[in-house]
Amino acid sequence: MDFVQLTIWILKGLANVVGNWGLAIIALTIIVRLAMWPSSVAQQRSMRVMQALQPKMKMIQDRYKSDPQTMQRKMAEFYKEHQFNPMSGCLPMLIQIPVFILLYTALISPQFIQQAGKANFLFIDRLDATIKSNAGVSFDGEFQAGPRDTFQTGKEAKVYLKNGEVLEKVKIKNPTRAVTVQGDIVPGESIDLKISLDELNQKYSVLSSVEKAEVDILDISTRETEKVTFDKMGDILAASVPTVAVQPAIHYDVIFLIFLFAVTMWFSQKVMMTQNKNQPQDPTQQAIQKSMGTIMPVMILVTFVFIPIPAGVLLYLVTSNVFQIAQTVIINKKLDAEDEAKKAGKQGKNTKKDIETKASEDSKVIEVKDAKDIPANDDKESDNDKN
Repeated sequence: MDFVQLTIWILKGLANVVGNWGLAIIALTIIVRLAMWPSSVAQQRSMRVMQALQPKMKMIQDRYKSDPQTMQRKMAEFYKEHQFNPMSGCLPMLIQIPVFILLYTALISPQFIQQAGKANFLFIDRLDATIKSNAGVSFDGEFQAGPRDTFQTGKEAKVYLKNGEVLEKVKIKNPTRAVTVQGDIVPGESIDLKISLDELNQKYSVLSSVEKAEVDILDISTRETEKVTFDKMGDILAASVPTVAVQPAIHYDVIFLIFLFAVTMWFSQKVMMTQNKNQPQDPTQQAIQKSMGTIMPVMILVTFVFIPIPAGVLLYLVTSNVFQIAQTVIINKKLDAEDEAKKAGKQGKNTKKDIETKASEDSKVIEVKDAKDIPANDDKESDNDKN
């Protein structure tokens, strides 16, 4: 199954419903986060349990620090006794990683660029743009190219045979490496491109009768796609495409998205720490969390400046952070209510037990008092009888 194509189809379907590719990405984010809601509840409940058990866990670690094997066994017994799985809190993050990778791959793919490369949303000029890219105009017959640009093909080609037959959707075996540049790229001059016939997934009898092929070629650097006609020359398909020089452009909307992501991530960490401040927690762990809440957004901010993350992926991450903030508040209120209900239930049981104990003690006092009164009355009756 082609998961990249599946992701694009889902985004296209959502875009048809909500009317915009940017809104489609936001809708997909909300759908993913809602699907993960039960695991997020389990994660925050797990964090609370870990904070409550932290003092006892530290005691075990300190006691058996010189014997790692025993400490590991004792910790396992401790987790089993309290029915606690320390890995349960990692599940939401593990689920989000493949979603992030899939969305990233989809938004840099030629299929997405062909369908929605020029799509804008609010202040975002292009959803496929990165910080430093040259978003050329696709399908205008020429590439806006630089001397170090690299190219790749689409997944399919339209092949024309010598007998006049046309083969639609012929699979290209290795789109990322199928096309190569012959010679150097000189912006403003035509570039020569070639594709080996072996890259077409056809029998040799068919390849020998190929006359030409139409292939979508993507310039990785500029995110520009052109439909190029290749003519057969021996064992290769060759084409020459005009180019124009292009200067690198800085996309400030993408820079703003990166800062917005860092801010929402920092605020999300802050909200989580605030919500858990009333829970028992080891001071060392609290200091680590506080440092990570400040350092992590900065690290990711710097990383995203150098790694070309498309604006659409950053929109997904910002939306996910905003959702996380609201989710943290809602789930913690629910867990607080559960804790209060448990405390009230325990107090109710204790009160009922105290009442039963007091009633039992009062009954014993009465029984003792009655027992003391009976002999005294009997003595008085005996004296009266004698008189």
